[in-house]
Amino acid sequence: MNFELVERVRHRLAGTGAGTDPVALADAVRAEAGRPVGHTEVLDALRVVRQELAGAGPLEPLLSLPGVTDVLVTGPDEVWVDGADGLRRTEVRFPSDDSVRRLAQRLALAAGRRLDDAQPYVDGWLPGLGPHGRVRLHAVLPPIAADGTCVSLRLLRPAVHDLAALRALGTFGADGVELVEAVVAARLSFLVTGGTGAGKSTLLAAMLGAVNPAERIVCVEDAAELQPAHPQFVRLIARPPNVEGAGEVGLRDLVRQALRMRPDRLVVGEVRGHEVCELLNALNTGHDGSAGTLHANSTAEVPARLEALAALGGLSRAALHSQLAAAVQVVLHMRRSASGRRELAEVGVLSRADNGDVRVLPVWQEGEWTKRRVLFSALLPRTDGR
Repeated sequence: MNFELVERVRHRLAGTGAGTDPVALADAVRAEAGRPVGHTEVLDALRVVRQELAGAGPLEPLLSLPGVTDVLVTGPDEVWVDGADGLRRTEVRFPSDDSVRRLAQRLALAAGRRLDDAQPYVDGWLPGLGPHGRVRLHAVLPPIAADGTCVSLRLLRPAVHDLAALRALGTFGADGVELVEAVVAARLSFLVTGGTGAGKSTLLAAMLGAVNPAERIVCVEDAAELQPAHPQFVRLIARPPNVEGAGEVGLRDLVRQALRMRPDRLVVGEVRGHEVCELLNALNTGHDGSAGTLHANSTAEVPARLEALAALGGLSRAALHSQLAAAVQVVLHMRRSASGRRELAEVGVLSRADNGDVRVLPVWQEGEWTKRRVLFSALLPRTDGR
């Protein structure tokens, strides 16, 4: 396809105000080509110009590939996808950085955001883009992005696996299934931690699917990611501000609403800011078995991570540790291996030191119980009748 011709056609249509129906497009192609043009070239031009005006452009086919979780553009000829097989480069190419920039700006507009030289980066949600649900958009323009416009699209595929499916996928073995089932059955409040794409939401959804059907779960999320097989699962989804900066409904607001909806368990899809204060308050008011996910490098770093988030909500360090000790019992840490497999790497229980600080002590690592297993057993209901 002659991209220079397509570029001239695009400018001609924009300048004349003509539509993109087949007749107007064919006339524009023939006028700009300066030579006889066959039907095949007209159809190619129709496809490429429509990609410029709707959907994700040349990235659209990549969003439909099985197993793809991220589509990444770092330059006109640098388009990558990530998924179960790891990061790999694709054959998709853009004619120039200007075409990448136009796509990024159009997607930003669809997300209700602004992207230009005065606001050279954007983060937003794209509803209806991709076959599996919402897509998270991030884009950065030059000169902030030194080598050209960068676009990142993350597909939020619904997490629908149950515990048996995760075991079959190698997320954990028999001991791991026994452990997570015990956490759910004992109504222990827990956090699932890990990096981006480590499988936090997948594990959380599977554990929620194992909750007693008689219990009501109210979940607060940034995007509709969790879809556990549970009859009493209610979701509240955050709403970003519009272009004028109005109309935002954040996680902090939704946590407050969820508390008024008679939850047996309260779930925050991802704790990423000052809503941690509302979550800890909720977990200290009788909502046993509640849960959330959190970005962290290990279970040991969870207290420090929560300290930083709680500071955004005005919660002091001492108050955070006091509430955390009473609110959360277990931390489950997910890790993505070099082969791309998501694995349950570590499980820890919270313990309070003499100075009042909360620590996370590992009770299960790399598929085996540690010598601290007794700390986990102490959290479970006694079955010996005593």
